[in-house]
This record gives sequence, C-alpha cells and structure tokens, in this order.
Amino acid sequence: MDNSIEKRIQSLSERLNYIRDIFDNKHTEDVNLLQGRLATFSERAEAGSFADPFVELKSLEDLFGYVEQRLDESVTPMDKVRIVRHPQRICLRDILENVYDNFTEVGGQDEHSLDPSMLIARAVITRRRGKKSYVQSVMVIGQEKGHGEDFRNGGSVKPWGNAKAQQYMKVAETEGIPIHAYIFTPGSYPVEDYPGAAQQIARNIYSMAGLRVPIVSIISEGGSGGAEAIGLADKRLMLSHGYYSVISPEGAAAIEGRLKSGQRATPELIEHCASCQKITAQDNLHFGYIDAVVQEPPLGARPYHFDFFRQLRQEVVRATDEVVISTRLLPFFKGVALRRRRRVDLDLDELHIRWGLTSAAKDRLVERRQQKFLKLSRNACRDRRPWFSKAMAQVGNMLTAPYNRFKYDIYRRHQRKMEMFFDEIDNEWQLFKQRLFAPWYKLKRSLPRKAKNDDASKELTALSTWTGDARRRKWNYISPRYKIDRTITCPNAAQYGCLDLWGPDLFAEFAGVCSYCGYHFPMEPEWYVKNVFDEGSVFEFNSEIEAGNPLNFPDFDERIAAAQKKTGSKSGCMTFEARINDIKVVVAMFMGTFRGGSVGAAEGQKFVEAAEIAMKNRYPLLAYVHGTAGIRIQEGTHGVIQMPRCTVAVRRYIESGGLYMVLYDTNSFAGPVASFLGCSPYQFAVRSSNIGFAGPGVIKETTGMDVPPKYHRSYHALSRGHIQGIWERPQIRANLKQALLTIGGRNLYYR
Repeated sequence: MDNSIEKRIQSLSERLNYIRDIFDNKHTEDVNLLQGRLATFSERAEAGSFADPFVELKSLEDLFGYVEQRLDESVTPMDKVRIVRHPQRICLRDILENVYDNFTEVGGQDEHSLDPSMLIARAVITRRRGKKSYVQSVMVIGQEKGHGEDFRNGGSVKPWGNAKAQQYMKVAETEGIPIHAYIFTPGSYPVEDYPGAAQQIARNIYSMAGLRVPIVSIISEGGSGGAEAIGLADKRLMLSHGYYSVISPEGAAAIEGRLKSGQRATPELIEHCASCQKITAQDNLHFGYIDAVVQEPPLGARPYHFDFFRQLRQEVVRATDEVVISTRLLPFFKGVALRRRRRVDLDLDELHIRWGLTSAAKDRLVERRQQKFLKLSRNACRDRRPWFSKAMAQVGNMLTAPYNRFKYDIYRRHQRKMEMFFDEIDNEWQLFKQRLFAPWYKLKRSLPRKAKNDDASKELTALSTWTGDARRRKWNYISPRYKIDRTITCPNAAQYGCLDLWGPDLFAEFAGVCSYCGYHFPMEPEWYVKNVFDEGSVFEFNSEIEAGNPLNFPDFDERIAAAQKKTGSKSGCMTFEARINDIKVVVAMFMGTFRGGSVGAAEGQKFVEAAEIAMKNRYPLLAYVHGTAGIRIQEGTHGVIQMPRCTVAVRRYIESGGLYMVLYDTNSFAGPVASFLGCSPYQFAVRSSNIGFAGPGVIKETTGMDVPPKYHRSYHALSRGHIQGIWERPQIRANLKQALLTIGGRNLYYR
C-alpha cells in the first residue's frame, strides 16, 4: 500500500474515533456506516483491488466530511464539553505555531516550567502597509492542555502558574504591548499552598482590571475561576464549540443530585445540567458576556484545520485593532475604521494599525474596560425598586458627586497642604521657644514641688482589679439557641478536654465561644448586625433587589422562594450603612443562611452599588462574610461574571482612596474569595472559620488528594498570608474600631 494512502487512512481512523468519543454512544448508525466504509476500503487497498485508490479515498473523505457536517447540527452542550476536552482538540502550542509568525516561550518550558499548565510566550505578528512590513509584538498567555501530556495537568493551573501569568502581564504593561489570553482550562488546581489558589486568582483579576495595555481573551474551555484568572479583557472572543461556565456539568449534576462522596451522576442528569446552565458560545453572546464568536470547522477545530488558524488570526488582529481604535478621540474616523475592519473580505495583514497608546489613551482604555464590566448582568436580577426611587437616586448621585469631589479632592487636599505648612511653622516656633527659655525651665525643675494626687496617672499605672468573668456580658442580640436547656459538647472536647457547656450560657453571655478552648460556634447574621454596630445606626438599602432565576433553571424559583421565606431576606447579600463608634461605614454582608451565601447577579449588583456609594461618600467599605459557598451554579455565567465585575468595583473604590476591609466567618469558599474578597489589602477572619478555594470533597474529587483535617482553618490562611489577623467574636467591634482609626487613606471623610 502506498505510504501516503496509509497516512490518510490513519487520519480517517482518528476522525472516526473522535466522532465516537465526543458523541458517547450516540449516532451509532452514522458511526457504523463510517466504520464499515473505512474497513472495506482498507481491505481493498491492502489487496490492491482498486484501479485508482486515490479517487475512492477522496470519495470516502468527502463522506466523512458530509457526516461530520450533518452531525455538527445536532451537537448538544455536553457534546461541546467533550469536544474541548478531547486530546485531538487544538491547544495553545498549535495556535502559537499557526496564528503567529514567530514566538519565544518565556517563564519556563514543558515539564521544567514552574507550572507547565500555564504557557507564556512573546510572539510577533507581521503586517504590511503597501510595500513596507511592520512587526508587532504581543504577550501570549494561556493554559496549555497539550494533546494528552500528563504533566500539563489538563490545563488546571496551580497558584504559582497564575502568579507567573500575573508577572508577565505586568511585563507586557511595562513594555507597552497587547496581551492575548487563551483560555483552555476546566478550572484552577484547588491547592492552598502559597500563594494560595483563591488568593492568586484574586490578584490576577485585580491586576487585569487596571492594566494599561489592550487585552484580548479567547475562550475555548472556560471553567469558572480558572478562566477568570486571565479572562478580564477589553474584547472577549469565544470559539463556537467552546463552553464558558461557573462549574463543570458533572459538578453541577453532583450538586443538583445531592450525591455523596464516591457516587456518580447519571449521564441524563449531566446532559440536563449542561443544557440548563447555558454554557455555549451562542448563549454567552446573547447574555453579552463575550463580544464575538469565532466559527470553527464541523465538530470543532483540530490541528490540521489550517483554514481555521488563518481565520483565528484575522479575528484576534481585528479585536486588537478595535480595542486600540476605541481609545481614540475622533469619533467619526474611529467609527469608519471600526466598520471597515468588520468586513469579511478584508485582509487585516495588509492593513497596519499601530498598537501603541498614549498616556491619555491608556487612561481611556482602562476606564472603558471597567465600565464595560460594571454594566454586565444588571438585567439578570429582579430589581423591585420603584422607578421613582431609581430616578431620585440617580438625581441624588448627580448632585452629590460634584460636591463630594470638590470637598475631598480639591478643598480637603489644599486644606491638608495648609495644615502641613502651619505645622512646620509651629514646629520651628516650638524649637526656638525651647532654646530661648531653656535656662528658665532648668531653674524651675530644680525648685521643690508639691506631690499631686493624679487619679488619671494612677489609673494608667496601677494594676487592674478582678471584676469577674470577662466573657460574661450583655448583648443587644442573643441567639435564639440560648433556649437550648441542655449541655452541648465542644467539637474540640476529645483533643483539648473541654467540659460540656450549658446552652443558655454558651449562646447568650459567651457569644457562642467555648469557654475552655475558644472554639467559635456559628452564630446568626443578626448577631453581628445588632452587636457590632452602634445601636440604631443600621440603615439597609437596595433591599428590593432580589435573587432570581435568569436561566429558568428547573425548580429553582421554588428553592429561592423557600430561602426568602426562611431568612426573611430577598437575596444572599444585605447592604447597609451603619456606625461604629460614630464612624460611618458601608457594609455588604453575605449571609450563609441564604443558600449558603452563594453569589449570583442580585448579590453582585448589591455589592457593586455598595462600593459605588462608599466611593461617592468617602465611607469605609466592609465586606462581612458570614458565609459563602461560592458562585450560584444555577445562574451559570450570570453568576461567574460577578467575579471580575465586583473586583472592578473594588479596584475603583480602593484607587479613589477608600478603605476596604474583609472579615470572614464560618465557611468562605470559591469564586467570591478568589476575586472581590481576596483582593482586599486588609483581610481578617473570625477564629474557627474556614477559608479556601475549594472544600475537601471537591479537592478529593478533582485531584485525588486527601487534605489534612482543618486544612482550611483560619490559622492556615494566616500562615500563608491570605489574611492579616484572627479575631475573637466578642472582640470584633473593638477590633473594627481600632482598624478604622489606624488604617485607610487620608481621603476618607473622618481622616
């Protein structure tokens, strides 16, 4: 048999196996047809019974193409998940070799890299204008799945891999070159070793929100936080057979089916969850979470689809051009240029656009990127506020914003300069006066003095007297569990020998804290609202924004209604203004009692508006995390988009000079911790709380590792630098008072 025929038969065999794998025992008639035709041709070619085997082979290849085209029309969302996971799927190295003209991998290579799942490369694209050629540099960053290499870890990036991506994003910013981010990941590797999975993703998102270079991201497999770690971009493209989701369909099925460890979801339930989550490129384009879909060949792009690589190059160049042009000031010429680049017949390699930006253009670029993400998902929650209230709030913002800007950015700034000037004069005067009257002071000290009975000095220097058990005190709110008229055993009794605790004492005077080992039992959100802030100072706002069911997920409306009835809240986030020692603060409280404190579109919208109110009024912003289980999976990308969206709001607030603090309690995991919570410079935790990227069960399922007991406890988070301190529950109010007086910028109203 001719060697070229043998290679083409092998290629058809791989295509047949590919079809069989991605459809998972479906379309058996088509599979059997192709298998039979291929076997017959192979036998006859081996026997040499063809007069012209190339004609028959071309006919067989056309049949394969026809069947693939027909099957492509029936591809389901779960089929697309299997497509992007298949070893024959294109990978980042294929793109580097076929889309760019040249590249050099940096930051480590192959299995010798810090993390071979994250690939960084300096690449170039050559374009022409007339007879002159121009070489444009880009920084290419993305997850590398490879074609079955085990050391790539399936594109699941470890924390130090994301740290490597952040480092080279900043290198690109320093060098002033665009960033092309390719997303090929089922999710990040859930280990908490330094720098920590959640903490590093939060740092990446925070950095990307302010990078002063164009960013274009291309999504093939976008799995939750792993995708968001490099996904906050000016333009977001998505391959037509890719998926972008808050969680894998198998993970969603495990949660929906309430499966225990070791149990497997049925294929029907997995297919159902994949369909309900709206994970496809067409769904995300409809929601507005991506900007364009890059059409792939039937059944997905594979390394031999060279026409697709040429198309991808055009789309990536077009997206970068559009980002650059959108920063320019002349709207007419900008609009003409953008319309011209959207022509399908236009070869962008023959039309050079300079990708460098001026300082003013960089400012406009960052502002456009941030505004873009702040506007996303606003319609995905139920906003019950009357239109009149919304209109009055907008009018109020328009009137107060200039006043606050004048007061804090102009008047206070010059006031401080004058105060500093007079302070310097006063210091010089005090020094001059001290030297002038030095002889008189020396004589005065030599004269005998009468001892004074200074009660204040005695109080400061004398030992304090015992007044009884300091833990016993009266609280403004007492947990209803104080009515438990029986003893309760501390979870640490076997380890520390704690004696049994009487319920009325434990949940009343002791505030849920074991009097022997200090273990903190979970308390209700109301306990913190009533006991931490000044009495009568709490004013809730935006309570009419409700958690909804934007994907029409089956039976989820009933579950939301049950949570609302149980907690009396309309969403898992309560936003309010309050005072601590007469210092006004804006608080966003995520309540673990409302569906585990999961975050969806409503919770994200309330958090964003709380940050904007705090920024407008120069109030401190406190995120109190009573508990959060992560992003609400039933809202799909409506939920996962809150990670970059809320992080943008936080960055804008911090850069305006605000003080943003986070306090974790009970259990805090997943997306919120890996984004807008984890990016705070001041993070604290209540003792006995758990903090991490994924729970022990998820880590076991995804990595096969058994994590040690108490792996996510707050003192482990403290040891790896995730948080800055651990607080006792009875001392939260005092610690917050101290923090407000000692940390934060001078732009706050009380400074």
